[in-house]
Amino acid sequence: MGSLNKIELIGNLGKTPDVKTLENGVKVASFALATTEPAYTTQQGKQVAAKTEWHNIVAWGGMATIAERYLTKGQQVYVEGKMRYRNYEDKDSHQKRYIAEVVCSNIVLLSSNGGERENTAQQADTAPTTQIQPQCGQSYQQGSEIATGASYSGYVQDNDPFPF
Repeated sequence: MGSLNKIELIGNLGKTPDVKTLENGVKVASFALATTEPAYTTQQGKQVAAKTEWHNIVAWGGMATIAERYLTKGQQVYVEGKMRYRNYEDKDSHQKRYIAEVVCSNIVLLSSNGGERENTAQQADTAPTTQIQPQCGQSYQQGSEIATGASYSGYVQDNDPFPF
């Protein structure tokens, strides 16, 4: 039997994604996503406070383009991906650092941010002639035409995947 590495998160962006273009031209976006377990009272009457967890999310290529154009601080999103662990040496202290991150393969916008973010002239130069406006429940998946940047007319739009 095989194995499965799949993460599904619904949360709010802690900041607008940080997007970089690498030397080879590939974009990478990183952002923090907060998920919160609500406060509750146990059967014994003990009050348990709400707990927020922060998740490091990384999006590559076309998914980075989606993150750059449509995601903003505070927005609620569904993120699907796989867990990755890596380490690096801190430049200043020369200490080995460890990081856990979710490599994003799917983004569903759960709250609107009013359309595309206004950004740099570079983004305007590369914008497709037929632009789409993200809507709640709109899904962008790695490998789909929109995520790979081939065509912005081939996006995947799901019915509301969260019936609550």
